[in-house]
Amino acid sequence: DADVTAALGRARTNGKLTMIVLGGNWCHDSRALAGYFAEADFAAMLSGRYEVVYVDVGHRDRNLQIPARYGVTRLTGTPTVLIVSPEGQLLNRGTAASWRNAASRSRQNIFAHFRNFGTRR
Repeated sequence: DADVTAALGRARTNGKLTMIVLGGNWCHDSRALAGYFAEADFAAMLSGRYEVVYVDVGHRDRNLQIPARYGVTRLTGTPTVLIVSPEGQLLNRGTAASWRNAASRSRQNIFAHFRNFGTRR
């Protein structure tokens, strides 16, 4: 909770979006997405647009109060990626759960999605 609150505060101060990545280190897709995000070009792009915070949701049984803040009461897979406005509004309700297949998506698709997301608001 404290990490998410801190990221939301930094995002408000810096005029960025907050990206809350709900996953687990046991999850192939969570690890794949985190791996992409750690690459230099992804990290540079993300840091200019987002305050990124990772939340361990275990096997979808831990820290569930965090997605619940945004009306997400059931995680259908991991990772689930919540993008929150500086005002605290969930902006991607329809696509938040779509990342549960991150390992089988193309690197270019993932990069373009997050690069362009803020411009479509």
